[in-house]
Amino acid sequence: MEALLSFFTDILQEPAFLMGIVTLVGLVALRKPKHQVLTGTLGPILGYLMLSAGANVIVTNLEPLSVMIETGFNITGVVPNNEAVVSVAQSILGVETMSILVVGLLFNLLIARFTRYKYVFLTGHHSFFMAALLSAVLGALGLEGTQLILIGGFMLGSWSAISPAIGQKYTLKVTDGDDVAMGHFSSIGYYVSAWIGGIVGKDSKSTEEIELPESLSFLRNTTISTALTMLIFYLVAAIAAGSEFVVNELSGGVNAYVFAITSAFSFAVGVAIVYAGVRMILADLIPAFQGIADKVIPNAIPAVDCAVFFPYAPTAVIIGFISSFIGGVIGMLILGALGGVLIIPGLVPHFFTGATAGIYGNSTGGRKGAIIGSFINGLLISFLPALLLPVLGNLGFANTTFGDSDFAAIGIVIGKIGEKFGMVGIYALMGLIVGALFVPSILKKSDKPVNAE
Repeated sequence: MEALLSFFTDILQEPAFLMGIVTLVGLVALRKPKHQVLTGTLGPILGYLMLSAGANVIVTNLEPLSVMIETGFNITGVVPNNEAVVSVAQSILGVETMSILVVGLLFNLLIARFTRYKYVFLTGHHSFFMAALLSAVLGALGLEGTQLILIGGFMLGSWSAISPAIGQKYTLKVTDGDDVAMGHFSSIGYYVSAWIGGIVGKDSKSTEEIELPESLSFLRNTTISTALTMLIFYLVAAIAAGSEFVVNELSGGVNAYVFAITSAFSFAVGVAIVYAGVRMILADLIPAFQGIADKVIPNAIPAVDCAVFFPYAPTAVIIGFISSFIGGVIGMLILGALGGVLIIPGLVPHFFTGATAGIYGNSTGGRKGAIIGSFINGLLISFLPALLLPVLGNLGFANTTFGDSDFAAIGIVIGKIGEKFGMVGIYALMGLIVGALFVPSILKKSDKPVNAE
């Protein structure tokens, strides 16, 4: 029984299989031929594994860059990293985290079926991260056992349905009407970026319309422009850290500048792999999801990983990353000046969330929106993780914290309410969530998902 439970929880934690299951259900509901069910199910699984492989290449090559920057510029502090803090959480709250994950997924499906929040959250690893956050914050407030699991699972399932809905009007601008939603728990930063873009960039042209002279037309190739941009980052960081440090600590004896060049180009290859994986996912997932929308959860919309949106505005990806990182550096300096915890800009969260914030800012405010919106995102993922640390309980001593805006905002709200009002406050918060879930259905009798019209 334990082995069977472990099998199913691992399946639910793996986004590739989750997407495959969803696609399988959709294709069967559409009564597609067996060969189309097979190929249509394998497409999103292989596509997501390709996306993950590309993301792993990106992360692997960002890690030495972070070390070179910290060493070269003598920076010490807390590095926000979801994977790192979750690995610590697993050793302390493993059973609670996995139980909240499973219950949260069930609540998400129930909410999608019986309310107008028709968004099915498919980014399983982010559900896992949120489950770890909720187990830590609620556990620090004194909850345990069934109470902890049910409350945590309800909050996970609710935010999984509500967060895509909040900014769906912006997501439709990004995708030009494609029926997908944002399924990534840094959505607050993306929607803030889009909102700011609408204010500052009304007459600004899209990042994708940047005009280049003929001699620079090769920069329209996303892989090449990414490689050249990152090459500057790596060479500056290698020079700052010193050749001896890079050779002895990072490159395994390879010349420091050869290592920097190879890492920059490998990073660009990782981005190209991500784009290819995204194309495979969308080719089969969206048509198959129509079967779920027709037969199982009427009008359901898949909420997918942030990297799925990269091909919609490739130039905004690079602009967003750079602007967000600059925002993170300035945020770190402000925190240092105020005597707060120094949040070192993590290149992994700044790349993925900054790039996506750039895409959203561009959708409403063109180049200005991409630059300013992603810069604000960089500030958010500097200040919010610093404010989150005190409410993480035992995890607050791990010298790391969650790196994305939703984790920090949700953790801070729950932690502060629990500290001030105790269980009365937690139950009142749950009551507000229940109200938010059903109010749209009461105000407007419609089968359309919230904000999808």
